[in-house]
Amino acid sequence: MPEFAYIARTLTGEDVAGTISAATKRETLKALAERSLFPVRVQEKRQITWSRSRRVGTPVLVSNLTQLADLLQNGVPLLESLTVLASQCPHPALSGILSDVRDQVAEGTPLDEALGNHNDIFGDLAISMVRAGVEGSFLEDALKRTAEFLERQQELKARITGAMIYPAFLATLSGVITVLLIVFFVPKFADLFARLEQEGGGLPVPTIILLGVSDTLSHYGIFLGIAAAGLFFWLRNMIRTDRGRLFVDRWKLRIPVFGPIFHGYAVSRFCRILGTLLRNGVPLLRALEISRDSAGNRVLSDAIRGAAENVSSGETLSGPLAGCGLVPRPVMAMIRVAEEANNLDDVLVGIADGLDRDTSKKIDIMVRLAEPTMLLVMGMMIGFVLVALLLPVFDTMTTMG
Repeated sequence: MPEFAYIARTLTGEDVAGTISAATKRETLKALAERSLFPVRVQEKRQITWSRSRRVGTPVLVSNLTQLADLLQNGVPLLESLTVLASQCPHPALSGILSDVRDQVAEGTPLDEALGNHNDIFGDLAISMVRAGVEGSFLEDALKRTAEFLERQQELKARITGAMIYPAFLATLSGVITVLLIVFFVPKFADLFARLEQEGGGLPVPTIILLGVSDTLSHYGIFLGIAAAGLFFWLRNMIRTDRGRLFVDRWKLRIPVFGPIFHGYAVSRFCRILGTLLRNGVPLLRALEISRDSAGNRVLSDAIRGAAENVSSGETLSGPLAGCGLVPRPVMAMIRVAEEANNLDDVLVGIADGLDRDTSKKIDIMVRLAEPTMLLVMGMMIGFVLVALLLPVFDTMTTMG
């Protein structure tokens, strides 16, 4: 039986702490009331451990969402299903989270709100789909669809990561070699270059740049590293804010090569979720509200929000979406025709499939170009160092000859 740690206040106003073994948080509160204690904080003891490490892999999350859908589909009540998952989950962090979700649901909190309290684990997509499933009475299908979306997203991420391992290794290797050459190898030529500069008419520009970089890294390398680390943490915290996320999402769509991939993926995700919701009978305005929160890009979400406001005024979906300029024209043409033919849900899912195929092709091209690009960059960086070192020698030999 789970143990709950509590901090409670006595009738005299003193704070006391302890633990109680109970099946649910509600039973713990009842036990405290029987002892004439007023709870200030009640938390399952194992939640203290999972709060320190909340990283849950996508495969584990997908597996538990699928199991929850299967349990509900076979007639197991929601509370009992959550209890089974929490007790059998091999991941300690997710087990504690599921226990907390179960306790919240037992106290009357809707499932989507309980999951929303752990948004960093389940994400906007799962929470939005569950909310739609609860409202539209198709929770089991919503859970399975969410698991499919997350699994597909994980496969795409794993594919890109696996393909970029070698280019990333080349980039890291070239950077390390270049820094080692500049910091430890170039200073050995400083005296030679000083004599050549006194005897001749000066050093070539590449050599001057190389010596300046070498001198800066040798004397201020530690400070530059600290500054870079500070900038990294500042940017990471900035990105987590709403304003920072909007800025990043806006520039993600403008990056050469990568921008069209991010754009296509966001539009595909929006179309697939919107089509799935419409297919399950969710009204258009509610489906737009849910799918915009699941698009994965704040710029596209804001554009969809504006389109939803115009749709509520009596316009069709295609008109406001076309006005935002973020949905490709061929996609808008298909949506316009689908609205006239009254088969928008099927067409949206088909559009998502087509965009996914197009995005997959772009990723393949990007991955194929990454390796030779990294080799070229590596050669240019090391080549610049060598040329900058040899140019003064060649100039001296030419002058002497």
